[in-house]
Amino acid sequence: MTTPTSVLDEKLLERLRGAVRGDIVQPGDPDYDEARKVYNAMHDKRPAIVVRAVDVGDIVATVDFAREQDLLLAVRGGSHSVTGYGTCDGGVVLDLGRMRGIRVDPQVRTARAEGGCTWADFNHATHAFGLATTGGIVSTTGIGGLTTGGGMGYLARRCGLACDNLISADLVTADGSFVTCSQKQNADLLWAVRGGGGNFGVVASFEYRLQPVSDILGGPTFYPLDGDVMRRYRELIAGSDEKLGALLVVGLGPPLPFLPERWHGRPVCGVVTCWTGPETEDDRVRARLADLGPIVGQHVGRMPYPVINTLFDDLVPAGLFHYWKGTFSQSLPEGAIDAYVEYGATTPSLQSVTVVFPIDGACHRVGPEETAFTYRDADFATALSPSLPTRADCEASAGWARAFAAALEPHSMEGGYVNFMDHDDQDRVRANYRQNYDRLTAIKRRYDPGNLFRLNHNIAP
Repeated sequence: MTTPTSVLDEKLLERLRGAVRGDIVQPGDPDYDEARKVYNAMHDKRPAIVVRAVDVGDIVATVDFAREQDLLLAVRGGSHSVTGYGTCDGGVVLDLGRMRGIRVDPQVRTARAEGGCTWADFNHATHAFGLATTGGIVSTTGIGGLTTGGGMGYLARRCGLACDNLISADLVTADGSFVTCSQKQNADLLWAVRGGGGNFGVVASFEYRLQPVSDILGGPTFYPLDGDVMRRYRELIAGSDEKLGALLVVGLGPPLPFLPERWHGRPVCGVVTCWTGPETEDDRVRARLADLGPIVGQHVGRMPYPVINTLFDDLVPAGLFHYWKGTFSQSLPEGAIDAYVEYGATTPSLQSVTVVFPIDGACHRVGPEETAFTYRDADFATALSPSLPTRADCEASAGWARAFAAALEPHSMEGGYVNFMDHDDQDRVRANYRQNYDRLTAIKRRYDPGNLFRLNHNIAP
């Protein structure tokens, strides 16, 4: 379906250049290698062209070009797709990275953000008004892929998923139409975008509902790798106010100044806290963390909310090699805890952090059929993410992730979170959407019958 660069019709390309205000980058251009890069270095693709869009008109022109020329189309926001869906060989990459405008309305507590924004952009803009919504845990992640996949983060227990806070979106669909969807217009499309991934069009802008969140008590607390710590963490989440966001992490002790050197590179587990409640309760939160087990290192303090989303940035910069797996579970079964301990002890690198996200609280107050994201009965989502400095190391460690996932499978729900799925999980797509899959297929057939938007965890029309 793709066309080699050498046979792309130059007249057609000239017509596209005339319709696009942004840059069009081709092989041989000085910035081609930079333009084709994505976050996960496992994906070293060579697209025929990269269109760096600056407005909706550029999106429409690029979608029309790819459809009319029967070219593979990759849509890139923050470029964090672990599966490399933000690039392709021989096709068209639509790069939204220059579309990063944000408008906050502090009176009604909403923000509209363009599709190329990262969570760093978004959090910076909304924090000026003491507002926030659920976003990712790495600030360089794009808002687009995270939101359309569901959207987990520190605020999920209090505010719901990112997609739960999405109140409207502007899309360019496969026929080049510009469509606004909300509860009042094209509600079926909004429903699908809220968890259905990039299957239905290019989201040019997202409008979110915001909550009053300004300074928080946050940071990591490390413990020895111990199942009892995880059991107490399970109890902590079950018994805590929803204003407590707390991720469980399993991996190797990072070389941080507050972690004694003897723990550097040794298996540990940790809790990354984000308490958005009153400062008068900070000491109680600290006490609860101390009750989990012997603390071997801690850096918990008051900070602006945007800072908590940057704590993993230096650990996982762009250019590493990644392979991911993901599961959902109800509570944290004993067998899952056993697997965390067993496989945590053989974590392949400092960057390979297993992260467990609590998704109870506000996430459970949305029905399984109210959004495309359907796992409203799951309490936790686990991301297994071997991340290594070389391709060979990552390929060698993929077996660790597969074995880890297999050990978790008897204690997990059937499907998984689409944003934690890798390229070899396409057969899980139906299970990822459960009873919502057939409705998603019908909406896909309506808006993208030719499956132009197929570089994703694809819902075929």
